[in-house]
Amino acid sequence: MEKVILEAEKRTLTGKKVNRLRKEGKIPAVIYGRDYEATPITLDKRNTTNSLSKVSSSTILTILLDGQEQASLVREIQKDFIRNEIIHIDFLAVSSKEKLRTNVSITLVGVAPVLEEFDALMVNGIENIEVECYPQDLPESIEVDLSSLKELGDAIYLKDIPAPANVEFLTDGEELVIIATAVKEEVVEEEEELGEIEVEGEPEVIEHGKKEDEESED
Repeated sequence: MEKVILEAEKRTLTGKKVNRLRKEGKIPAVIYGRDYEATPITLDKRNTTNSLSKVSSSTILTILLDGQEQASLVREIQKDFIRNEIIHIDFLAVSSKEKLRTNVSITLVGVAPVLEEFDALMVNGIENIEVECYPQDLPESIEVDLSSLKELGDAIYLKDIPAPANVEFLTDGEELVIIATAVKEEVVEEEEELGEIEVEGEPEVIEHGKKEDEESED
């Protein structure tokens, strides 16, 4: 993948004063790490937002600060969900000589034969896998092939997925990734039956309430 570079400047404003930076089209952020002194920085909002929209949560980014490049991983993004804007980012400085722990997203690929044969309902389990590896071995995502799902009840667990080279899965291998469940029509019928039962039960509750009211009036 093409190297993603975010140009940054050191930041002196902190606390509520950072709102001034946001009005100027900048995003306050911080870089920290085991052997990296926590450094407040600012980033251009437009360029940063565009860059982050094209990468995964496990992409190693390069932050250019004072002419020096620092490999970093996004640890946390704070957003204003009303305005749909990023308001702060925490970056973890990483070293090619030290292993890191982070979550990598799961990407489903291929076609499950059970969908065509039985019109099954696919139920997802976990969406991310915690891994440990060196930054240079960190995958963008973990691909899971659905072609093995041929019958109802077939499932894929984390233990069924081979880890990429030099990557260790830390998430429990018994965690469910995806399963092919009952036929969609059966699920709809069950929901309709439940709906009918609820409707039939309502008049009894209402009638019971009226009787109580009448008795209280007496």
